[in-house]
Amino acid sequence: MITTGADRELLEAMLDDNRAELVASVRGLSDADARRRLVPSLTTPLALLTHAAAAERSWFQRRLAALPESEWDGYGYGDDASFATPEGLTLDEATAAFERACARSREIAAEFDLDHEVHHERIGTVSLCWIMLHMIRELARHAGHGDILREQLLGGGSATRPEFGVPPPGSGSDSPHNP
Repeated sequence: MITTGADRELLEAMLDDNRAELVASVRGLSDADARRRLVPSLTTPLALLTHAAAAERSWFQRRLAALPESEWDGYGYGDDASFATPEGLTLDEATAAFERACARSREIAAEFDLDHEVHHERIGTVSLCWIMLHMIRELARHAGHGDILREQLLGGGSATRPEFGVPPPGSGSDSPHNP
């Protein structure tokens, strides 16, 4: 984790941290669990990945690079349809597509200054800095959704994410704060 440095370095690191958190929130789930709807909306662990990949494409391929739709590497609108999960799509495939979209976003963003501006049809003029901040917010929100869905699916708080350093229930520790 980078905590000091130039603005761009901090933005890129925070964006990548939130991308990794989203992937971590679904890692290890079965394909069946990744498709389970636990809330009234279209939000499932799998749908979080397809939506986040579409948001990456929308902001970086569609808007920032102004690529024609034929050059996007998948669906590029961050709307309800981006939560659609085609029959047969696996969690591994969706994760790989999200990671490809992220890699392409990094490549595209690297070509522009943070103050580079593009037009958004509803918001108006936005800078690359704003896009990165927006994506940090968006991905943090969805990683949190993913964590909650994971807890519901696996039935155990933060212990379902070993990287949190919390021992699983029955491991001999009564306190979640005792590593």
